[in-house]
Amino acid sequence: MIRSPLMTVMTDAVMKASRSLKRDFGEVENLQVLAKGPGDFVSKADHKAEEIIRAALEKARPGYGFVMEESGVVPGTDESNRWHIDPLDGTHNFLRGIPHWNISVALERDNQFIAGVIYDAAKDELFMAEKGKGAYVNNRRMRVSGRNEPADMLIGMGVPHIGKGGHPLFLHELGAVMPRFANVRRMGAAALDIAYVAAGRMDAYWERGLNTWDFAAGAVMIREAGGTFGTLDGKQPTAARDIICGNEVGEQALRAALKSVG
Repeated sequence: MIRSPLMTVMTDAVMKASRSLKRDFGEVENLQVLAKGPGDFVSKADHKAEEIIRAALEKARPGYGFVMEESGVVPGTDESNRWHIDPLDGTHNFLRGIPHWNISVALERDNQFIAGVIYDAAKDELFMAEKGKGAYVNNRRMRVSGRNEPADMLIGMGVPHIGKGGHPLFLHELGAVMPRFANVRRMGAAALDIAYVAAGRMDAYWERGLNTWDFAAGAVMIREAGGTFGTLDGKQPTAARDIICGNEVGEQALRAALKSVG
């Protein structure tokens, strides 16, 4: 694939941050960990990676705004464009030496997500997509799975951690999903899990209580890979918290299962 100037800017920023994170992942036992809330931890590595990404993007695209996990919303002089950044998605996995975490960067333009990069540094898999230009993993075209029988489908999900709330609803939803699909997976990194759906490794995914930096890049990938990306809270994706995605049949079947929970 030929990378556009925008995609080059995004991948360069992600790769710069990944070098720092990979060094820290190799010495994970020595990381100083700060408590951010019950069951939700952030490391010095997280902040450092965000600073690296922000600096690179500010240099390449001055004036764009930011929506960041650690530093919050930073308005830009260019009101049409905002970066959504998760410098370390899958923090719990990272801090325990589990190689399933990623860096996620997406661009929102005029209230639409138009480009996304998700880098799984531990496995050296680079997922990317730009509106109208397809979705790729390590330069290979991605397509959502072609499975059309729910009984054959693997469903990804997010489980609310301690302190997050929503546990009773999740258990009811899980109870509705398990009898209808082949199996379920909780991998612990929402952005990467959504990228797996775009790559056809899982057939559908849902999670509640997310932030845009968790799913913005994946939303572009799902659509460019031929799938459907929607919300469960009735909001537009740029303001949503509860999301659902998959190949068309999988997303519809999963949505029907979740809707059955009254």
